[in-house]
Amino acid sequence: MSLSASAVPIAAIAAITAAAVALVKGGPKQPAPLESINAPFKEVDFSDLPALRRFSARDGASLAWRAYRPPARSPQGCVVLIHGSSASSASLHPLARQFAAAGYAACVPDVRGHGESGRKGTIDYIGQLEDDLEDLLAALPGELRALPKTLVGFSAGGGFALRFAGSTRQRLFDRYVLLAPFLHHKARTTRNEVGGWVSVGLPRVAVLALLNGLRIRAFNHLPTIAYALAPEVREQLTPQYSFNLMQNFRPHANYRTDIRGVRQPLHVLAGAEDEVFLAREYAAAFEEAGAHVPVTLVPRAGHIGLTLDAVAIATIVGCVKQ
Repeated sequence: MSLSASAVPIAAIAAITAAAVALVKGGPKQPAPLESINAPFKEVDFSDLPALRRFSARDGASLAWRAYRPPARSPQGCVVLIHGSSASSASLHPLARQFAAAGYAACVPDVRGHGESGRKGTIDYIGQLEDDLEDLLAALPGELRALPKTLVGFSAGGGFALRFAGSTRQRLFDRYVLLAPFLHHKARTTRNEVGGWVSVGLPRVAVLALLNGLRIRAFNHLPTIAYALAPEVREQLTPQYSFNLMQNFRPHANYRTDIRGVRQPLHVLAGAEDEVFLAREYAAAFEEAGAHVPVTLVPRAGHIGLTLDAVAIATIVGCVKQ
């Protein structure tokens, strides 16, 4: 039995209408604040936070970063630290400060779409963050460019570091350290709704994914994910991501391909008490992808605690110094 000539246009119109509704109304809801993420930063001393510096990206944008130098000596290496979702360079201040004390130069950018870099919550195209990172390295003083380099990424930033580590540009760094990295929403390491940290506008994501498959990217600026920030910090941080930023600040959809593509030394660390990801599953997740990667679980450390607690920070610095 064939469809009538009039039924086909009606079905097409219905499908287009449903997609339009999902695109307009299918965005993320604001999740309730997640205390375990918000509260720890209230105890951090930011009195010695370095002032922001600027570098020019290839599109002419002025992007922000912070520089940490060892006191009274030449650095033995350079670490680039990538913050987590919704955050900024300031969130990694305790870790960067300790790297400097241990003799390393630490460079901490506000990833585009965060802090003082670009338009908050969005980027121009998927892949722009890789371009920005390469441009940051090119803008470093000659002394730092000549040093051995480690890319350290936390949470979503750890996922992005994995994306970079599996790419054709991976040799820009000598090694990679992933701190409680986000791998994929279906990875065995991910708790439901990432432990309550995110709300994803699934209807909008589905339509945008379909449109991007057709090379239609005009709506990629729409927000697709929201974070469980406390109301008092939503203006300072980044409460939502656009589709472009959501897709770029993470591994590729086939994260196992990223893992298999890594040729540089790679180490994973996570807090044993991580409430956002299932830390005990990291080793198996990498083994499933065909890679044996050393995984260190820091006792009694939670997700945010991995970058704030003294024992956890010492473990991370020690890992880079090996």
